[in-house]
Amino acid sequence: MEASRGNVQSAEQRAGMKKTKKTDKKRSKQDEEDEEEDQPFDLNSKAMEEDEDDDDLSDSEDSVYSGLEDSGSDSEKEEEEEEGGSDDADEDEQDQSEQSPVKESKKKEGAGEEKEMKKEDEYDHDTSDEEDIRNTVGNIPMEWYKDFPHVGYNLDGKKIYKPIRNKDELDDFLEKMENPDYWKTVHDKKTSSDIVLSDEQIELVNRLQRGHFGDVNFNEYEPTVEFFSKDVLIHPVTNRPADKRSFIPSLIEKEKVSKLVHAIKMGWIKPRRVEDDSKGRFYDLWASESSSILAKHKMHLPAPKIPLPGHEESYNPPPEYMFTDEERALWEQQDPSDRRLPFVPKKYPSLRQVPAFSQFIHERFERCLDLYLCPRQRKMRVNVNPEDLIPKLPKPKDLQPFPTTQSLVYRGHSGLVRSISVSPSGQWLVSGSDDGSVRLWEVCSSRCMKTVQVGGAVKSVAWNPNPSLCLVAVAVDSAVLILSPALADKQVLLSSERLLTTQQEEGPSEESQTVVWSETDGEELNQGIRLKIQHPKAVHQVTWHSKGDYLASVMPDHSSHLQVFIHQLSRRRSQNPFRRNKGLVQAVSFHPIRPYFFVATQRSVRIYNLVKQEMTKKLQANSKWISSIAVHSGGDHVICGSYDCRLSWFDLDLSTKPYKMLRYIITCTCNTAQC
Repeated sequence: MEASRGNVQSAEQRAGMKKTKKTDKKRSKQDEEDEEEDQPFDLNSKAMEEDEDDDDLSDSEDSVYSGLEDSGSDSEKEEEEEEGGSDDADEDEQDQSEQSPVKESKKKEGAGEEKEMKKEDEYDHDTSDEEDIRNTVGNIPMEWYKDFPHVGYNLDGKKIYKPIRNKDELDDFLEKMENPDYWKTVHDKKTSSDIVLSDEQIELVNRLQRGHFGDVNFNEYEPTVEFFSKDVLIHPVTNRPADKRSFIPSLIEKEKVSKLVHAIKMGWIKPRRVEDDSKGRFYDLWASESSSILAKHKMHLPAPKIPLPGHEESYNPPPEYMFTDEERALWEQQDPSDRRLPFVPKKYPSLRQVPAFSQFIHERFERCLDLYLCPRQRKMRVNVNPEDLIPKLPKPKDLQPFPTTQSLVYRGHSGLVRSISVSPSGQWLVSGSDDGSVRLWEVCSSRCMKTVQVGGAVKSVAWNPNPSLCLVAVAVDSAVLILSPALADKQVLLSSERLLTTQQEEGPSEESQTVVWSETDGEELNQGIRLKIQHPKAVHQVTWHSKGDYLASVMPDHSSHLQVFIHQLSRRRSQNPFRRNKGLVQAVSFHPIRPYFFVATQRSVRIYNLVKQEMTKKLQANSKWISSIAVHSGGDHVICGSYDCRLSWFDLDLSTKPYKMLRYIITCTCNTAQC
């Protein structure tokens, strides 16, 4: 019984000791809180006091700056209150009643001290020792601590733990609605705390976002100070004296040179030997003849070399080198000298299955004959085939892809368009149609700039090739109209006006009775029609001379010699250059450079010299009916189109027969043109 009583008494004594310890702890905590209120700026002392009770506190209370002291202390107090029971509550009430007047007096003293510190200048004691350094991890990314429970270390080397409770979206929204300073609150990842920015800091952030400097008083446009100028200075820029090593030879270089000299004397380093060319050399006879004795001869020609094998000679050639059935049939039909390859490419699964070349001995024998029996001699005489001087025409299949996309459409004519012509600048286009209208278009935009009603079907239109003039010739029935479209600058229009306002030359002639020149008035003049040249018959074609003063017109007719007329605008006179025409004239053209006149009949083209007034050449087109003719801007080439779907290409320096006959046209050719 006594033992049991002793045990009960020891248990009661232990419970009393625990209660006294708890009350002592509570009182010590309250005293610490009061001291914190009295000394709000002494962070180091606070950290030292908490280190003493580090063994009793939880992990969340180890960090002074984690922001979780309240949450941890509240949870511990609740546990102590549950264990202590009603006796602890009574003791706490007595302690609080005793400490309440002390707390009030300490609070008043702390408020007075805070007022005194506010009055002092905050920069008087602004030193690096007093900075509020909460986390000492340095300038490192906080991502390194994402897998750890802490975010860094304080000044005492203890861990700063992360907050246990994280805000969810609902808490964040409620804080955003209730906290007026939410918009200027920034979360610090190093200390896991929220910092409210001041007005000065917000203004600094706004200035940086606008691209301005952080300092308001900084002037970025201050005048530059020219450190270096064009004037020669008496004193140097720097007054530092020259180094001593710039006057004394380098000892390291001296050692290197002495070592090299010693190595050369001992024979360790041998100089380059000069090769003696007096002795005979062995060389490959077939590799290169440049170093042989024969190569020194002026008239010596080296033997031609066999070209290196290509992909088609491989035992496994690519598919594009293999012959199709059509290519193989064509290869067999060709002459051996005309074949591109002397063999047919074949494909084998492996190199072991490649048979011997059947023509190997024959090919080697031909090669030896070429090397030994064929003489190679350099001749001073030039033997040139005329066909080699003429550029070869590309094949139509090599010109692919052909244009497949329609770019512009010039819509506006209601009838068949008979003729078109482009201005010398390439900006304007004139077209004539059977609906009795002449339309002027802008080439790049297909916009109709002007429409002129001529009162009849338009057979031909031609723009004056002289860039200093802006005139258009229009063939309507039996008349040729000179139209001024007024689509040029002022100088060009003035020069065109001077050419049209010249007086007609006096003195009647035979042609003046058949061709009548007249000026227009009224509605025709308002539309731009300035002159009208009346012919005895219907005009089918008009063409200009390169200078822009002469104009030729064609009136095909077997029964009359009046088929071609040449008109001069400056003198307003017309003449028939031919007293008798041999055949029905289809088209005429002026030579762009020389005084030549091309007259195309049904089967031939005659070239006349206008100065000598004689025929110089006759071109045979080898076609049934010539429809049109075009001369190259250089004057060396002529193209004739015919109704039998052919184009005849003539080289005037080569022959009177066509150089090439192009038969790729499906329908008949009514008109041709050259660039």
